[in-house]
Amino acid sequence: MYKRENTKVVTIGTRKIGGGNPVAIQSMTNTKTENIEATVKQILALEKAGCEIIRCTVPTPEAALALKEIKKQIHIPLVADIHFNYRLAIEAIKNGADKIRINPGNIGGEENIRKVVETAKEYHVPIRVGVNSGSLEKHLVEKYKGVTAQGLVESALDKVAMLEKYDFHDIVISIKSSDVLMCAKAYELAAQKTDYPLHVGITEAGTLYSGNIKSAVGLGIILNQGIGDTIRVSLTGDPINEISSAKLILKTLGLRKGGIEVVSCPTCGRTNIDIISLANQVETLASDYENLNIKVAVMGCVVNGPGEAKEADVGIAGGIGEGLLIKKGEVIRKVPEDQLLDTLRYELEHWGEEDVNTK
Repeated sequence: MYKRENTKVVTIGTRKIGGGNPVAIQSMTNTKTENIEATVKQILALEKAGCEIIRCTVPTPEAALALKEIKKQIHIPLVADIHFNYRLAIEAIKNGADKIRINPGNIGGEENIRKVVETAKEYHVPIRVGVNSGSLEKHLVEKYKGVTAQGLVESALDKVAMLEKYDFHDIVISIKSSDVLMCAKAYELAAQKTDYPLHVGITEAGTLYSGNIKSAVGLGIILNQGIGDTIRVSLTGDPINEISSAKLILKTLGLRKGGIEVVSCPTCGRTNIDIISLANQVETLASDYENLNIKVAVMGCVVNGPGEAKEADVGIAGGIGEGLLIKKGEVIRKVPEDQLLDTLRYELEHWGEEDVNTK
């Protein structure tokens, strides 16, 4: 089985994926691409959140033309999402798309595929071949007696062969399903059959709650096997949420370093402070310190707080009207409840300074 260290390297604008490069985080705009101002505004916000590759839908000639101006105002690779119209794929490439996403089977035949491939070659633009369980070809559904992982992989490799026929090999593959286990199985099979880099995601995963759970389970299964070179967490809602979720999934699997990891207790009857609110405030605070690679604990009581926080770099534990500041499992001092958050903020701002504990 190919692992991400062994996949081909594909260059998308200024970013390389595959070949052991860091797993890149992607998202997709939900603005009208023709609305340049709104689209740029959303992309810049996604960049700030940590998005590394962004995809825009290109359903019209106006959207294809808009890519040129959008590209001038953003700082991450821009991918054009194309369905059915090969002319839009060509125009997207000519207007600056760093990669296009197509299904070669639905853009109108061999001649159209050839034209797209020739343009992609000329502009050195890779193509992502996307296959979705919702649009699996009828003959494959019949062959495998339903929508299956085997059918999805065969469909994807058939599409890859359509591009390879014209000596095109600058390819990324995605095989998506809303069925988590089917999706995981499909990527496992694909990794055995190809060394093209794989774009991984659970499609139509759902809302912030259900989508995060399904994505975390599915991506966790896939990525932990060494499969996957770039990911998108697909959520119904603000795409900013996709980035924070993707970052946490990668960090949890040890595929990303940097940034604060917040751990907090689930609360119990011993809790005498608003630990839920405090933990959420700490998580928000932690997002401002991406340069720190530490673990922060938020505990609800002083009974188990020091012990439960001993593996954290720094933590706070609530009491009655006060709490403890804990570092490396040792209680440093007591702090009034209303000063806990500010005390933690001070520790983060001065992390690494020798005299931080003397304040």
